[in-house]
Amino acid sequence: MAVSLIAVGSTLLAAGLLGGSGSAGASSHREAPLIADDPAVDNTDLYAFVSPDRSDTVTLVANWSPFQEPHGGPNFYPWATDARYDINIDNDGDGCADLTYRWTFRTEDRRGNSTFLYNNGQVTSLDDENLLFRQTYTLEVIDKYGKGKKLIQSGPVAPSNVGPASMPDYGALRSQATVDVPGGGKSYVGQADDPFFLDLRVFDLLYGGDLSEVGQDTLAGYNVNTIALQVPKSQLALKGDTDRNPVIGVWSDTERRTLQLMPGQERPVGPYVQVSRLGNPLVNEVVVPAGLKDRFNAITPDQDANIPELVQRVTDPEVPKLVEAIYGIPAPATPRNDLVEIFLTGITTKAGGPIQADLNSQLNNADVNPDRFRPSEQLRLNMSVPVAAQANRLGVLGGDLQGFPNGRRLTDDVLDIGVQALEGAAVSGIVPALAAGDKADANDRAFDATFPYLALPHNTAVNTSSGAAVPPAGGGGGGGGLPPGLLLNSLLAALLIGSGAWLLRGRSQLIPARAVA
Repeated sequence: MAVSLIAVGSTLLAAGLLGGSGSAGASSHREAPLIADDPAVDNTDLYAFVSPDRSDTVTLVANWSPFQEPHGGPNFYPWATDARYDINIDNDGDGCADLTYRWTFRTEDRRGNSTFLYNNGQVTSLDDENLLFRQTYTLEVIDKYGKGKKLIQSGPVAPSNVGPASMPDYGALRSQATVDVPGGGKSYVGQADDPFFLDLRVFDLLYGGDLSEVGQDTLAGYNVNTIALQVPKSQLALKGDTDRNPVIGVWSDTERRTLQLMPGQERPVGPYVQVSRLGNPLVNEVVVPAGLKDRFNAITPDQDANIPELVQRVTDPEVPKLVEAIYGIPAPATPRNDLVEIFLTGITTKAGGPIQADLNSQLNNADVNPDRFRPSEQLRLNMSVPVAAQANRLGVLGGDLQGFPNGRRLTDDVLDIGVQALEGAAVSGIVPALAAGDKADANDRAFDATFPYLALPHNTAVNTSSGAAVPPAGGGGGGGGLPPGLLLNSLLAALLIGSGAWLLRGRSQLIPARAVA
C-alpha cells in the first residue's frame, strides 16, 4: 500500500529522525581485499531516486573503477569485457532479483602495433576516426525466472576524458552516448565525475582522534565509470502497480569469469562468479569486518540472514564502540534493532523494531507475502514519495523523506547520515558532539538538472595546486587549457608520435546503438 507521507513525517519526527547533522563514514571504494586488486569490476556507489524532472520514472546509477586520476593514460579506464555488470531489483522482499538489468561490453582497439595513443587527434564525436579505443555494450533485462530480453545492442560507451585538447566538448560525447530504452527511459554508459563526497581521513582514528582532520573532499577531482538507467516506475513495481506496491530494493553487482594467464595473453574460462556487490553505501565498508568482506561480496542478499556473524555486525556494530573509545560518547545499547530496520528490513512498523514509521520496506507493499520476506542488505526506495522541492543533504534526518535511507540521491550526504544512524539517531536524536560532521557537505562539482544528472568527468590532474578542474568555456567537461605554446608543442609531439597510425588506421565506423524491440 502507498505510504501516507503526513503520517510518516510526523512519526519520524517523534522518533527523533528529523533535524540536525551528522558525521562521516566511507563509501565502497576498494572496500574488500580481493576486489581492491580488480578496480574495473569494483562497485563504488549505488544511487536510486525518483527522477527530479521526470517524476514518473526512477533513475538508477551504479559506479565502478574508483579513484580514476584523469591523466591515467595511455590505457585509461576501460570496462571489463569478461564481466557482467548488474543492477538488481527486488520488489517482493524475498532478497532475490525480480529484475536484473545487465550490461556486457565489447572492445574495438584500433591501435595494434602502430601507436600507444588512445586517440591520435581531436575527438568530436563517438564515431570520430581519431578515437582509436572504443567500447560498446549490450543491455538486457532478465526476469525472476531467468528469461532475458535485449533492450539495447551496440550501445555506445562514452570514452575516458583524455584532456581538453583531445576532447574539447565532452558534453557532446555524453549526449551521443545517451540513448533511449524501449518502453520508456534512457541509458548512459561512460565516464563521470565521482559524485561521492566525504573526507576519507575517517580511517585515521576517526578524523585524527579530535575531529581536526575534516573538511577535505578526498574524492574531489577523481572520476569513475558510471552506468545510469532511467526506467518508468511501473516497470519496477511488483505486478506493475506503483500505487499498491511502491517500494523496491536495489543492489548492484559484478560477475567475473576466471582468467587463465598465458604468456602475452589472458583468457577467460569457466562460469561467471560474483566478485562485487553493493546496496547501502556504508555496510561493506565500515559495518562488515575485514574477514567477512570478500564473502559478503560473493553472496546474494537472500543469503545474508543465514550468516550469523554478519547479522551480528549489524545488531552490535563496531563504529559506536570506536567512537566511545576515541571520543568518550557512549555507544547505544545493543542489540541494535534500529539498524536492522535501516539496513536489513527497511523502515516499517511491520518489522517490530523501534522505529515507528512505515517508509521503505517491501513489507509495506500490499501484494507482498510476509511469509516469504527475508531480511537482506539492499538500498530500498519508496517510489511514491514525491520529489522534494528543495533537497536536504541529510535526507530523512533533515526532514526530507525522499532522501537517504529512502533510496539515495546524488546530493545526499550519506556519511554524515550514516554515522549518526550508527550512533542511534533513529531513536534518540542527533548526537550533538558529532553534529559538525566531516565538513565535506557537497560534491566538488554541481550536478546536472537532466539525465544522467552526474557532473562531467575531470580532465585536470588531481595533484594540481589549484585542486579540482574548472570547466573551460563552452562546457568541455573540466580543466583549463594548456598555455598556447605548450599546447601547440604537445599537439605537434602527439601527431609526430602517432604519424604511423594516421596511415595505418582503419576507416570502419562505430556501429550506432539500436534498440531491440
